[in-house]
Amino acid sequence: MLCVAALLIGGPTFAGETRQKAQAAETKAEVLEEKAANQAPLPAGTPPITRSEAKAVDPAGEAPLDDPITCLARSIYWEAKGAPAQDMESVANVVMNRLGNEQFPKTVCAVVKQGSETKSCQFSWWCDGRPDEAVEEERFTLAREIARKALNGQLQDRTHGALYFHDRNVSPSWAKTFTRTAQTKRLLFYKPRLEEPLAGAEDTRP
Repeated sequence: MLCVAALLIGGPTFAGETRQKAQAAETKAEVLEEKAANQAPLPAGTPPITRSEAKAVDPAGEAPLDDPITCLARSIYWEAKGAPAQDMESVANVVMNRLGNEQFPKTVCAVVKQGSETKSCQFSWWCDGRPDEAVEEERFTLAREIARKALNGQLQDRTHGALYFHDRNVSPSWAKTFTRTAQTKRLLFYKPRLEEPLAGAEDTRP
């Protein structure tokens, strides 16, 4: 109701400012995404995505999943929305680690949606047949903030380079062949052993 009232009062000016912020955020995110994918350092003075800009992209968790902020925030939300912030940050770490790994896609959205064409999604929430819109405002706000920090390069890698994870309540067979790198209250994190090729391990939606 507050957002609707603000739009009615502010009119075209408010809507225009929101669009400008969203465009600025998406432009910044694409630059940051490309640098992360190529593991290239950011040029000095590269402007970070601000909180208000990130919010403008997907204020209610209902936007199409076609930009880095939305794809990352929604993946963090669905994979760990009921878990502590540490778990949510660790999910973001895995997505960003995959982005920077040559054996995974080179955009955040492609990483998140990988495997959907064969119904073998790496992040199972993406093809589980359920609606993808966020339904808990507080948790989605936190997920979006974590996504913003991850893209800005402001998030510590709690997983120590992990490329895979699963919920503690399941025991996937692939985990036995990987090296565990970290664990949180809800999730376990892994990366392939040096002698092992990357496997198509699927993550498990909480």
